[in-house]
Amino acid sequence: MAHVMGTLPVTRGAAAAAYNLSSSSNKALHVGRPTPRRNSKAYRVQRQRAEVQRISCIASPPERRPKTSSRSEKSTFGTDEPLRLNIGDGPGAGYTAVDPESRRVVPTAAERKGKTVVKMVYVVLEAQYQASLTAAVRNINAHNKTVAVEVVGYLLEELRDAANFNALKEDVASANIFVGSLIFIEELADKIVEAVTPARDNMDAILVFPSMPAVMRLNKLGSFAMEQLGQGKSIIKDFMRSQRKNNENFEESLLQLVRTLPKVLKYLPMEKAQDARHFIESLQYWQGGNPQNLENLILSTCSNYVPALKGVKFDVAEPELFPEVGIWHPLAPGMYEDLKEYLNWYDTRSDVKFEKDAPVIGLVLQRSHLVTGDEGHYSGVVSNLESKGAKVICVFAGGLDFSAPVRKFFYDPLGSGKAFVNTVISLTGFALVGGPARQDAPKAIEALTKLNVPYLVSLPLVFQTTEEWLDSELGVHPVQVALQVALPELDGALEPIVFAGRDSNTGKSHSLPDRIDSLADRAINWASLTKKKNAEKKLAVTVFSFPPDKGNVGTAAYLNVFGSIYRVLTELRADGYDVGDIPEKEEDLIKSVLNDETARFNSADLNVAYKMDVAEYQRLCPYAEALEENWGKPPGNLNSNGQQLLVYGRQFGNVFIGVQPTFGYEGDPMRLLFSRSASPHHGFAAFYTFLEHVFKADAVLHFGTHGSLEFMPGKQVGMSGVCYPDSLIGSIPNFYYYAANNPSEATIAKRRSYANTISYLTPPAENAGLYKGLKELKELVASYQTLREGGRGPAICSTIISTARQCNMEKDCALPPDETDTKEMELDTRDKIVGKVYQKLMEIESRLLPCGLHVVGSPPSAAEAVATLVSIAEIDRPENEPPTRGMPGILAAAAGRRIEELYANSNKGLLADVELLEEIKMASRAAVGAFVEDRTDKDGRVSKNALANFVRLGGFTKEPYMKALEGTKFSKANLNDMRLLFTYLEFCLEQIVKDNELGALKQGLDGGYVQPGPGGDPIRNPKVLPTGKNIHALDPQSIPTTAAVASASVVVERLLKRQKQDNGGKWPETIAVVLWGTDNIKTYGESLAQVMCMVGIKPVSDALGRVNKLEVIPLEELGRPRIDVVVNCSGVFRDLFVNQMNLLDRAVKMAAEQDEPDDMNFVRKHAREQAEERGVTLREAASRIFSNASGSYSSNVNLAVENSSWSDEQQLQEMYLARKSFAFNSDRPGAGGEANREGFESAMKTVDATFQNLDSSEISLTDVSHYFDSDPTKLVSGLRTDGKMPSSYIADTTTANAQVRTLSETVRLDARTKLLNPKWYEGMLASGYEGVREIQKRLTNTMGWSATSGTVDNWIYDDANSTFIEDEEMQKRLMEANPNSFRKLVASFLEANGRGYWETSEENLERLRQLYTDVEDKIEGVV
Repeated sequence: MAHVMGTLPVTRGAAAAAYNLSSSSNKALHVGRPTPRRNSKAYRVQRQRAEVQRISCIASPPERRPKTSSRSEKSTFGTDEPLRLNIGDGPGAGYTAVDPESRRVVPTAAERKGKTVVKMVYVVLEAQYQASLTAAVRNINAHNKTVAVEVVGYLLEELRDAANFNALKEDVASANIFVGSLIFIEELADKIVEAVTPARDNMDAILVFPSMPAVMRLNKLGSFAMEQLGQGKSIIKDFMRSQRKNNENFEESLLQLVRTLPKVLKYLPMEKAQDARHFIESLQYWQGGNPQNLENLILSTCSNYVPALKGVKFDVAEPELFPEVGIWHPLAPGMYEDLKEYLNWYDTRSDVKFEKDAPVIGLVLQRSHLVTGDEGHYSGVVSNLESKGAKVICVFAGGLDFSAPVRKFFYDPLGSGKAFVNTVISLTGFALVGGPARQDAPKAIEALTKLNVPYLVSLPLVFQTTEEWLDSELGVHPVQVALQVALPELDGALEPIVFAGRDSNTGKSHSLPDRIDSLADRAINWASLTKKKNAEKKLAVTVFSFPPDKGNVGTAAYLNVFGSIYRVLTELRADGYDVGDIPEKEEDLIKSVLNDETARFNSADLNVAYKMDVAEYQRLCPYAEALEENWGKPPGNLNSNGQQLLVYGRQFGNVFIGVQPTFGYEGDPMRLLFSRSASPHHGFAAFYTFLEHVFKADAVLHFGTHGSLEFMPGKQVGMSGVCYPDSLIGSIPNFYYYAANNPSEATIAKRRSYANTISYLTPPAENAGLYKGLKELKELVASYQTLREGGRGPAICSTIISTARQCNMEKDCALPPDETDTKEMELDTRDKIVGKVYQKLMEIESRLLPCGLHVVGSPPSAAEAVATLVSIAEIDRPENEPPTRGMPGILAAAAGRRIEELYANSNKGLLADVELLEEIKMASRAAVGAFVEDRTDKDGRVSKNALANFVRLGGFTKEPYMKALEGTKFSKANLNDMRLLFTYLEFCLEQIVKDNELGALKQGLDGGYVQPGPGGDPIRNPKVLPTGKNIHALDPQSIPTTAAVASASVVVERLLKRQKQDNGGKWPETIAVVLWGTDNIKTYGESLAQVMCMVGIKPVSDALGRVNKLEVIPLEELGRPRIDVVVNCSGVFRDLFVNQMNLLDRAVKMAAEQDEPDDMNFVRKHAREQAEERGVTLREAASRIFSNASGSYSSNVNLAVENSSWSDEQQLQEMYLARKSFAFNSDRPGAGGEANREGFESAMKTVDATFQNLDSSEISLTDVSHYFDSDPTKLVSGLRTDGKMPSSYIADTTTANAQVRTLSETVRLDARTKLLNPKWYEGMLASGYEGVREIQKRLTNTMGWSATSGTVDNWIYDDANSTFIEDEEMQKRLMEANPNSFRKLVASFLEANGRGYWETSEENLERLRQLYTDVEDKIEGVV
């Protein structure tokens, strides 16, 4: 621990202010006002606002400080009501209420007298230049005898507001000088061009520093213009050419040009050389950033380019240059360019002393904040870290490649090559390499991997003031999330904590003491992982139980949780961790957490690890009182014995395995309806209080997808200290095993619970296969194909029809009536019937499904990877280098056919083409199987046989995949295409069988850097593999991609064709669409593009590849009407893709505003009708993009169904309407979701069809509850005036042959391939306890579909009952493995009947009732 010696010396003004912030009192701010209860949530919010108010006063000059009676204080303090921002009414309003006039400096009459007045307008991304420019201008006006300057500045995001944009145009029209910098958002760059171009010829000088090319071309200095740089020679011409081709790293390239240009100016004519030199010099002044440099920039530009001042000699100094990279400290005498020199100064300081083994925290800073004097927020972080006993090394870069100072200054100065720092925090908010334009993640990952310490990226507020952020439910501004949260995550960044605010008067950044305190504690705790011995480290393993039931302890998607924990503990023990006496088998580990073996049947309680007295809880949990508003006084009745709070779990040495409490309101219908603002209950808070303050965990490991912590109320991104995920996790480093195929929810965990997410693999996929009657049916089809033209053909066809009916396929295949005589049919008619049955059988048989549950650290064998490789091989990959063709296309070409034609004919049921497609599938499996066998050694491991490869490449023998095709009609497959494909498959095979799931965890627990990697579907994107990576999503501004738009158009075409076919040839007027976060990450925005395609709008990329522009597709090109939409976005989609939601809203409103006939534009038709009906404008009536309120997730229909806590379907529909009717409005983009139930219901009344997407074979309709939770089918029927049930469709893009099926067809397919499929349920039962829960979950989710859509056929319940209940041996297996889940399974059958979803005999119901009683008695210990 550091011992601060007396008062820190004041060496720089801003630094001193920041050092004093955290100790100042807030008492004066509350005098004379009613104060909320101490530690209530309102009190906590009020304290934060008070601190912000105080900091703002310190940071502001005296004349700008608010008076005691300011509006801000009146509206903020002494009330429990949250502040409501005036977010404006014009287009683009809602991001910030700061008035650009606060940046205007106008010389007084005395200052103007006898001087030439020059007007300067500037537009910048961030506000750090405001104070420095203001000081420079005021100094000129006060002391220069020749010129006076008027200046006004705009932040880029403010230009979304129409009033601000008009003000900019007016200012530019009368300006002499325009300056712009870091303008990298194209839609706003277009506004700059629009504003400046008309005035360009009349302006004296235009200086645009690194920005979009269109804005850079506005540059004007005498005879110099930016495009003229390309007309010279050497480096200038090369530079401009390279920037036209590639806009990445633009700023770094320009800075390199600045450093080298003086050497080549001699190649330009003298006049141009002089003007070019002035441009480069201007950039150097700008980069220098302090008031002196900026004053010299203004005066130099005036004397050279303002006609009235031409030739006037001002006293202008050369640019003051600062190091490109260096080390800074607020108390140091200057900047350092050598680590040894810095340490010599640092280690001899007299004001502070450190322990010998003090942690060293590396801070990464922006030089622009240092040189402009806007470094107070940095100083606050340094002060806090040092006060907690940590040393700091603050490095900076002048450009946006921060990897250079990381490489130069964060290693042992003695040359050992080891990291000198224990944790790195970037305070820039930017990616490590790159800035607002692009980032170079591979370069960043290379630097961070070598350094190998935790990497945190914290945020200063850029586009909001502190007050606006505190009052925002969204949290951090959506554009800042895209630039400064999503992009750093690609580098492996953790913990986007907001550490600094922005003063609305001066634009200066200031520390947020409570946030910095949290950041410092967490950084030091990450650092301690490198210093503690493994034997001393305490690890809290947290498992989930959802829905709350003893049979559900250890819930996680496709993960054998206790088997995995056992594997982790065994591995940790081998590495020296104290894991105590862990049981010898995983079954015993389960029992020890659930309870002892007898209590497993006679106790509803789990093992109690700790009983926390109420007094201890209130003392250790600082936010305990805030929870009383929702839950009353502690201990409450959840995780409580009525007197104490109970922590469930068991401790093994220094490892605690605990059961995370549930939300607490799952069984309460009214709380489900109104739970938007619910807090965690006392038991939940006590659990995390125990982990941090009693058990004193060094790290927590959340085990599997997913728990409740990250979904607790609070801001979406950039939480404050009163947001519950932040409060709960406290200062504990958080690791989280998350399914690799779920990057969207993993990203929520990363952002809201500060998790280092480590990906795990889902179980190896297998083809579903056929069983029972379906298998018999395939054999009959094979017989028919052989004998179809003979006398037995009609009889076999008749048997096929009757067997298909017995298999409940009549709704899937349009079978003829029983009495139909097949002998009377034409051969073609019989072929079509059999072909359709065959096509449906092949659809079932070939469907991929994960079998069993994954165990962490147990990768699949090569043989188990075959089915996955076959699916990978199906897809054309034009983006590969070199491009690879999918195997179906290669084999179809070898047979003289086009694969697209085969897919289309197979979908129609043409028997010959169904058979050919099946032959292609079998040949693909054979080729991949032979390839894998050739690459596998006798132990089943992948092994490269170098000699065999050499012989084949020499042409001596055939490749195994080509040998597998011998004797088939595909033997002439293109050898080059096959080689390219199998070279790619070899890479994929190696990735599949690799494993770093345990290695990544151990690396993290050692205080190392866990390499990042994308999450998603490993079939679509094999780069997801190998697992054991810190999961990230993608750059949200990059979607939808061009490929996604192309795929989306195919699906929309098939959807509309199917709907017309099912609806008497009529176009659907409105389609209700659900958008999911994970789906759009996996498909790079396909469903996003589908919505735009429906309304006839095309997304367009800007010059940097970011999708933020739209174009109308003319009706002539569209060839159909514009289809209206009602889009409901999941809460996770909303969190990850706020900007895309605004893009969607713009697209719908753009369609509504097209002057087109009603019968060709249903968007406009309905918007006009609803505008008249509701008395609103057309644009307001065209709101179609909805979700939950900010910080809220799901409709809670799923929770009600899972917990049987609903009375009727109307109650479920009311939940949906109440929670999913928050509209997102691109005209007010910073407002987030605004309650608009009237508009939601009005739009829903016109819906003809509902629509969702399935994009992955791993997760289907009944695997998770989210799908039915968002289904509005019965809701629409209740809202429509005619009561008509809408059609419901599911797009299945899990294979190369995308399908659009009805919802009922998809539910049937899901039941046949999973719930009723022996291959699936036996695979689950192999995992015992957890497998039974998975079976029960599928039945409950099936009932959910009955509740929301009514699309579950009775036979599905019948067959499930036959499989799991009527079979006594199966009953026994389920009961023995997990009695609680088996009880829930029996209860679900009874509930399905009681709610009218399943008709069965009274005899069967009586059997179920008796069985339920028997199971209950056994669990309670009665028998």
